[in-house]
Amino acid sequence: MTRQRILTWCMAATVLVAGCGGSMYDDAGGNGTAASAAGQGFNDADVMFAQMMIPHHEQAVEMSDIALDPTIGASDAVRQLATRIKGAQDPEIELMTGLLTGWGKSTEMDMSMDHSSMMDGMLTADELGALPLLRGADFDRAWMEAMIRHHEGALTMAKDVLEDGSDPAVRKLSEEIVAGQQAEIDEMRGLLG
Repeated sequence: MTRQRILTWCMAATVLVAGCGGSMYDDAGGNGTAASAAGQGFNDADVMFAQMMIPHHEQAVEMSDIALDPTIGASDAVRQLATRIKGAQDPEIELMTGLLTGWGKSTEMDMSMDHSSMMDGMLTADELGALPLLRGADFDRAWMEAMIRHHEGALTMAKDVLEDGSDPAVRKLSEEIVAGQQAEIDEMRGLLG
């Protein structure tokens, strides 16, 4: 073998071995695409879940940003909840975006289909617009009631994909959503009394 061929072969072997290590979350973007894109197996339920959960999570992040606005006067408990919700859901949005990209699918839903019945818990534009007009305890109550409803919708979506989906990364994410958001619902119900 020529020296050039040996170097080429060594470089190819190095790339191949490097590509085989790590978990599904260890690709360069840290977004979970490696295993899923490598044929782990996804189906239409996985795709629909990710396409719907991204805007669902984006709204929860938007609601959290409202609660974190200092002019609102939200309680420390609500501000802490909002911080945790945003901290959990921003990376999940990134993960789902990475999965869809790795699958060669759009990150947006097919707008020719009516998905409204599948996106329980979403606030209307009017409901979302009303939140920043409230202050203090009135805001806390309205925000937590809205977030409980929002989380309940996410739980429904996550449980549905656990039944119908097949992608391991989506299953893991769905299990985390069920556990994390149920705990937050319980916490908010406790705060509401």
